[in-house]
Amino acid sequence: MRKRSGIPAGRVVYADTGAWRECVDPLLARDANVTGKPDYLVRKLNYWIPIEVKSGRAPPEPYRSHVLQLAAYCLIVDEVHGHRPPYGLIHYDDRTFAVNYTPELEDELLDTIEWMREDMRDGQAERNHNDAARCRGCSYASYCDQGLD
Repeated sequence: MRKRSGIPAGRVVYADTGAWRECVDPLLARDANVTGKPDYLVRKLNYWIPIEVKSGRAPPEPYRSHVLQLAAYCLIVDEVHGHRPPYGLIHYDDRTFAVNYTPELEDELLDTIEWMREDMRDGQAERNHNDAARCRGCSYASYCDQGLD
C-alpha cells in the first residue's frame, strides 16, 4: 500500500484518503488563515512531511497548482506542529516528486493567496474550467454563481 500511494518510510500520522485511519478534520494555519487536508502526513524524525496524491500519469514536472497546494500544506504543518517541513511529496500514478519547501516557494504561495483573496473581494474570481463533474465535486458549489450544472 505504501508503494502504491507514494508514502515513504515513517509513521503515518494523518490521512485523508480512507486508506489508513482517516482524519476528517482539516488542519488550520491561523496566521495565514489557510486550511487544508493533505492526503497524508508522515512523521520522519522531528518533521511532518505532507504528501499529496494525484490521479493520472505524471507530467514532466509537477503542475504549478499542485506545487502550491503542497506548499500550503507545508505552511499549515509548520504552524500546527512547529517544525517547518524541508519538503513535501506529490505522488502521481507513475512517479513521485519531492518539492523543497523553500522561503521562495512560501513567498510565492503567500503572494498567490493574497491575489486570490483580492480577486474574491473584487468579484473577479471566475471559474477556470468547463468540467461539469469538477463543479459538482467543488466545495464552493453552493456559493458559486458560475456552476455548469
